[in-house]
Amino acid sequence: MTFSASFVVPRDRHLKWPALDWLEALLYVLCGVCIIGFSVCVLCDVVTREIGRPWLWLQQFTTGFFAWGVFVGMALASRRNDHMYLAEIVHAMQGARRRNFEVVGRLVVLAVAVFLVVFGWENFLNDMGSFRMPSLVPLGYYTISVPIAGALVALFQIEQLVNGLRNGFPDPVGRPTGTTS
Repeated sequence: MTFSASFVVPRDRHLKWPALDWLEALLYVLCGVCIIGFSVCVLCDVVTREIGRPWLWLQQFTTGFFAWGVFVGMALASRRNDHMYLAEIVHAMQGARRRNFEVVGRLVVLAVAVFLVVFGWENFLNDMGSFRMPSLVPLGYYTISVPIAGALVALFQIEQLVNGLRNGFPDPVGRPTGTTS
């Protein structure tokens, strides 16, 4: 078993390109790093404030781990089909109606992803002129996570649309729509 195969969820496998499995595995690792980093930073922040010697620069790391964790997690959840998905409504449907709802739902998420890329990039460019005190780190290092996550969400939605239209979307019992047996 390869490194990426150990992370990739087999559910909805027919909606995923194997060529992107390494990216899903990398996003898992990055989410873990961000969660651990955020938790350790908050713990150290609380401890140093309690002993009367606060590390003010620590809040910058906390903000960074939080921002990157949220947006990397959003991209990962999009690939796993765990986020922004109206599963319960669609599970009761079958055939063309289900396919249409699946396609429309993914097109809406794709449109949101495009907005994240466009306006996230604009925000990043504006934030490169704003700086966090006391280290004077540009805010753009935090906000670049938005267009990156938007691009990944767009990629994963396109992947699911292409594979779903080609192979069928999953039905309530886990088989792709359009398969028999």
